[in-house]
Amino acid sequence: MEGTDRLRASGSETARLDAELLLGDAIGVGRTVILAHPGAPVGANAAATYRAALERRAAGEPVAYIRGLKEFFGLAFQVDRRALIPRPETERLVELALAEIMRRLAAVGRGPGTGMPPLRVADVGTGSGAVAVALAVELRKRRAAEAVDIVAIDLSPEALDLARENAVGHAVADRVAFALGDLLPDAALIVGPPYDVVVANLPYVRDDAMAELPVATTFEPALALDGGADGLAVIERLLGLLPEALFDGGIAALEIGADQGESIVAVVARVLPGWSCTVEPDLTGLPRVALVTPR
Repeated sequence: MEGTDRLRASGSETARLDAELLLGDAIGVGRTVILAHPGAPVGANAAATYRAALERRAAGEPVAYIRGLKEFFGLAFQVDRRALIPRPETERLVELALAEIMRRLAAVGRGPGTGMPPLRVADVGTGSGAVAVALAVELRKRRAAEAVDIVAIDLSPEALDLARENAVGHAVADRVAFALGDLLPDAALIVGPPYDVVVANLPYVRDDAMAELPVATTFEPALALDGGADGLAVIERLLGLLPEALFDGGIAALEIGADQGESIVAVVARVLPGWSCTVEPDLTGLPRVALVTPR
């Protein structure tokens, strides 16, 4: 395939997959159709669109930005340079947060008609809104949406706009509030702190590792990747806010790098003496999510 050869020559490690996705996008079909009909003719307009997309990918731009979407947790999210592209490993964060939310709802009845206030959940550093929207969609499937108030917080107004667009696209804009703020909202909201559950996929790449990241990451906001000297600077700032951000008995689920399992436990012990920190692995067995709670 012409596209595969072009991308392989540019250094792409997933040349065939990238070419198939971009061709499907240009034609307006899924990748499975491309695989099933590799010799099907392509119209002139689609061919021109495809070749332009190949050149963008050859220059290093992520396929997700070229297509304008990324699949995450079984949903299609609009993505562009306003926010980080959702990663597959972050699905583990959603799984753990959802399990914790459902456990708490089952333990103490909440929502309309129960006499109990909704469970309060914050997605800190929401970016594209992938985590908050995925949670809202899953809660709707479980008929628990009205029992949970979710607020999506980000420092970037542009990222919040993208998150809102994704919430609208998945029909959960009425279940997610959006707040501008550096970790916590700048102004008090109906879903301001404290929260029962805090989830966060904050920057955790070390300063000295930024230059080693794939070229595609240079198209993404550095603010969403750079975690300081040890990769945990932003996460540590959030840890310092947890006594204010969490209800007594609340929990924070924080995504971390695969090499930060021991480091995060040490940081929690230093910043929050007496608090508990357990690290959950991802599907490959690597450290991925730190669960932090008052003892």
